[in-house]
Amino acid sequence: MILTLALGLPGAYLLGRFDFPGKSFLRAVTGVPFVMPTVVVAAGFNALLGSNGWVNVSLMSILNLSEPPIRFINSLSAILVAHVFYNTTIVLRMVGDFWSHLDPKLGQAASILGANRWVVLRRITIPLLLPVITASALLVFLFDFTSFGVVLILGGPQFATLEVEIYYQTISLFNLPLASILSIFQLCCTLLITLVYTRLSSGLSKPLVLRSQQIIMKRFNTWKSRIFAFLMIGLLLILLTSPLLALASRSVVSLEARRDPTGEVSRGINLNFYRELGQNRQESLFYVPPTTAIGISLTYAAATVILAIVVGTPAAWALAQEGDSWLNRILDPVLMLPLGTSAVTLGLGFIIALAHPPMDLRTSPLLIPIAHALVAFPFVVRSLTPALRSIQPGLRQAAAVLGASPLQVLRHIDIPIVGKALLVAATFAFTISIGEFGATSLIYRPEYPTIPIVIYRLLSRPGAMNYGQALALSTILMGVTIAGMIAIEKFRIADIGEF
Repeated sequence: MILTLALGLPGAYLLGRFDFPGKSFLRAVTGVPFVMPTVVVAAGFNALLGSNGWVNVSLMSILNLSEPPIRFINSLSAILVAHVFYNTTIVLRMVGDFWSHLDPKLGQAASILGANRWVVLRRITIPLLLPVITASALLVFLFDFTSFGVVLILGGPQFATLEVEIYYQTISLFNLPLASILSIFQLCCTLLITLVYTRLSSGLSKPLVLRSQQIIMKRFNTWKSRIFAFLMIGLLLILLTSPLLALASRSVVSLEARRDPTGEVSRGINLNFYRELGQNRQESLFYVPPTTAIGISLTYAAATVILAIVVGTPAAWALAQEGDSWLNRILDPVLMLPLGTSAVTLGLGFIIALAHPPMDLRTSPLLIPIAHALVAFPFVVRSLTPALRSIQPGLRQAAAVLGASPLQVLRHIDIPIVGKALLVAATFAFTISIGEFGATSLIYRPEYPTIPIVIYRLLSRPGAMNYGQALALSTILMGVTIAGMIAIEKFRIADIGEF
């Protein structure tokens, strides 16, 4: 959390106070890591800093070394860097959006009264930003606290966090009572943090006086601001794009001569890893073609979108109608609880709760979309609630006076206004489902693996070809996720305090 704030706050200042060419592109690029599946992120850092990654192979070639000089994978540094990679966009968007609407006249008035820039920052800017900084920090802490895939894949067995221990007790030891106790402890911590977060974020929609971004935004008029912008943009792009670029390039580039399974020696740019995705060279009885996994993932994602929209829309409507009532103060953190709850805990909950007739769904294909819909549910609610709150009651009242029934009001007023938000919610649900790994790893059936499960299987097996196939499949999944993020950026309705 501290490292994420250290990088995210200067970036939020850049995006919140300055207007420059390519700013919208930078916002979209910095938002991509947040929706990246953990297995893709792990494969990306492996392709960049692993023993056979770009950096180590280049250093070994330049310095004529026989061993990789950088030991990054299976280290605490890998866990920390990957979490900063994931969560920086939370600070950039929450703090940056709030900062971009703060009235600059407050600071200008203080300057006229003799305050220098540091006094303005300490006495005016920081106090105004403190609620949103605290809310974003809590959200980052929540995601770090419940992280599973990053620790499991990049950290190695020596880093046994609460999440990994729940997974280990469930899958390896079948000790469901102990796993349940650990999950309850985690849920209590999560609920406490969620309560504080929802109270802080609810106040962000009612700040002092907000101004248009066109009035607030300024250009880089000094050499100091230009140097700051150059360094900040470069740092953000290097951290947030280099693992993904390394992943995509490594999937089509052989860094050394290699003999593929057909006996042909290949070097340089080729598509061998992609061609091998549909081949079962080992003739394994448990082999599932990646094309089948892609079809399974798309089917699960489509079902998840339907379930998440059907359940999330009434919940968002209830939140939008209640305003700041006591019911809303209770309902909001409860509905947001899946946001901070580990996917592993959710998967364990499904195993325990749906283990007895007539609701024994442990072998049902419906269990995966239900679990994915629960993971995506908070994002759907957070996407729809601001749009529903933006509907002015006068529009509904005017339609009712003119004779419109409640159904007609819903059809002709509510749905057209929240149409874009529905698209954003559906895209969120689809993107989250297609890359979900934590809950799926506990409840999936071996004959019906999703794309992340197949990637994890390939990464867990020795051999260059398995590694290359994992990179190729991860690149495909990354492309789908980026397309989803672009759609979210295109259709989303900006709202201060929402992620």
